[in-house]
Amino acid sequence: MSNTRRDFMKLGAAAAGLSVLAPFEGIAGRLDHEEAGLFSLPVDASGEYTLSPLPYAYEALEPHIDAQTMRLHHDIHHAGYVKGLNGALAGMADARAKGDFGLIDRLAQKAAFHGSGHILHEIFWKNMAAPGSGGKPAGALLRQINRDFGSADAMQKQFAATSTSVEGSGWGILAWEPMGRRLVILQAEKHQNLTQWGAIPLLVLDVWEHAYYLKYQNKRGEYVQNFFNVVNWNDVAARFDAVAR
Repeated sequence: MSNTRRDFMKLGAAAAGLSVLAPFEGIAGRLDHEEAGLFSLPVDASGEYTLSPLPYAYEALEPHIDAQTMRLHHDIHHAGYVKGLNGALAGMADARAKGDFGLIDRLAQKAAFHGSGHILHEIFWKNMAAPGSGGKPAGALLRQINRDFGSADAMQKQFAATSTSVEGSGWGILAWEPMGRRLVILQAEKHQNLTQWGAIPLLVLDVWEHAYYLKYQNKRGEYVQNFFNVVNWNDVAARFDAVAR
């Protein structure tokens, strides 16, 4: 097992607020190298988590998501979650070494918040592609969508309504729920609250204001609708195929 895969699965204990990893350990051995790359986080030589580069140019998602927003969102906001996660894990290691767990509740909270933010953003960037290049729901993914939501259009409308109505800051999430073996649409308040234990995110949409305010101001609904112009359904389908066996 590669270091990135091993560390990503170990993160479940520290960032359990999202709980994307608990069911994944059971199928990890059946994933090929390409599939495993969909569910891994990069680490440096010291074992600290690092920020992945965007898989496309900053301006690739225009006109729907502008280049300036992408620079701020990826280079500052996402980088901040990586720094916060590493800091929380270092704090936990220090607490274990000293046998002093007086601040463990705060450290656990920070690990859940920053860890979940890092995980979701790593998925978010790959969930998008230049307009017209991301394909459409098809194959096994489309069959599951039809079974669980009636149609791709109905799923999209529910996903949009769910994402738009997140209270405060958070995410809309299309996830595979392995115990029920069905697709579910969830909200995540902040990064980690209101999610379901064990659900594995396949398609995520960031609705924090920093994700859209420069271009859309307070028009979150317009941003959510335009998101569907840049969804990389090929990536979503690959994630579904990897976990829904």
